[in-house]
Amino acid sequence: MLEVLTGTGLAASAGLNAYIPLLTMGLLARYTDVIDLPSGWQWLGNGWVLAILAVLLAVEMVADKVPVVDHVNDVVQTVVRPTAGGLAFGAGATSETVTVSDPASFFSSNQWLPVVTGVLIALGVHLLKSAARPVVNATTAGVGAPVASTAEDATSVVMSVVAILLPVLVLAFLLGLVLFVFWFLRRRADRRREREAARAAGFRV
Repeated sequence: MLEVLTGTGLAASAGLNAYIPLLTMGLLARYTDVIDLPSGWQWLGNGWVLAILAVLLAVEMVADKVPVVDHVNDVVQTVVRPTAGGLAFGAGATSETVTVSDPASFFSSNQWLPVVTGVLIALGVHLLKSAARPVVNATTAGVGAPVASTAEDATSVVMSVVAILLPVLVLAFLLGLVLFVFWFLRRRADRRREREAARAAGFRV
């Protein structure tokens, strides 16, 4: 169960920022004993891989905070984030951590299943993020883009660390995500009704 929560938290984190969970796992595996990556995933702790991930993260963080550019970035990341989510779930669910000393053999013997699961989780979070960002930009004249992006990056960092150190808290994140989805859908419905009412009033005039 904890392996699933670890993988889910890391994949959801990748849906917000593709590189943060991979970089987090790589750094912790290379410099601490918090996580022990299995043989097939030890490349995440390679120095060159970490350097490349750090550069890509820097580019992503800048691009995601500029209105219009963030939309283009989201289109590109439609492929990158789910892929990173698959890698994150696959690596995280099969690793030994401070809370998981014996990962279930189910994940290591069915290697494609955790990867596919991670792809779907990250894609869902990415699509929600991509749908919410235009609303934020429109309602704040673009001013909210860097604020929203910074909040997403911070959430991704926290979720990545929590997924490894205390995966049970991932449940709280998932609950918050569900509540946000309901709020977002309700907000969009309210805005649609407001636009329809405004058009109707203009037509009557």
